Amino acid sequence: MCVLGLGLIGGSLLRAAVRAGRTAWGYNRSEASVRAARDDGFDAGSDLVAVLRRASESSALIVISVPMPAVDATLAAIAEHAPNCPVTDVVSVKGKVAEAVARAGLADRYVGGHPMAGTSASGWSVGTVDLFREAVWVVGTDDGTDPAIWTQVARLALDCGAVVVPAESTEHDSAVARISHLPHLLAETLAITGDAGGPLALGLAAGSFRDGTRVAGSAPALVRAMCEGNRDALLVALDEALVLLGDARLALGETGSTAALVEAGHAARLRYDEQDVWEITGIVPGEDGWLDRMRDAGRRGGRLRRL
Repeated sequence: MCVLGLGLIGGSLLRAAVRAGRTAWGYNRSEASVRAARDDGFDAGSDLVAVLRRASESSALIVISVPMPAVDATLAAIAEHAPNCPVTDVVSVKGKVAEAVARAGLADRYVGGHPMAGTSASGWSVGTVDLFREAVWVVGTDDGTDPAIWTQVARLALDCGAVVVPAESTEHDSAVARISHLPHLLAETLAITGDAGGPLALGLAAGSFRDGTRVAGSAPALVRAMCEGNRDALLVALDEALVLLGDARLALGETGSTAALVEAGHAARLRYDEQDVWEITGIVPGEDGWLDRMRDAGRRGGRLRRL
């Protein structure tokens, strides 16, 4: 396995894959990150062409772990130096990546992926071998998906300790706009609003402010890449949130009540806490109708724990 990009996610993936017994190596354009990975005992290099040629020679699974703005250039290098290799990614949007993969002529070799794990920190040094343990890892089920490559990607996720949720790219992007990308924008908003209260407000801030603004500590460039890469789906979620806040503002001003928003929000949180999660069994990649069955299972809360 070859990991392109050794930040928090890619670096944690390299660590987890090696612990699982895989032969794995990585690439990062930063010499400092490469030195740090090597100092920790991992196989890494800063020569992308050499890393990809090695992948081509062994038909390694290539994992793209770079920010969205760097995806096109990374795919172009893969298409030139390792077009025979299966390819996946850990980028937080799937539709735009799939489009870029198609432009690079690699669609028949690609299955998208997205581990739902991370912190507000970034870089090799903050990676951890257990980052993906019991985390959800989305594995793409778009039409035309190669079952053999899908199985490789799903096994990688399972080897890293994650559970697999199958999902189609458009549905994935709509979902993560609501539960990942919108929360980033709301966290930035809360941080700005709190800061506007000055030292007293910040001095009084405790758990709700700390938890609500945690992801505002993420590197701005990474947040922008996530949110702007999922623009269309995020606009829908943002519009819905603005309507809710606007209605709450109107109700508070006219009646002095926040009941509608608070009670609906409480009920929604309980549904999250009590969601029905179950194990997917009996679907064999490659059999008739397997993609439709996987997608349906993912929509209904199914998770794959073994192959």
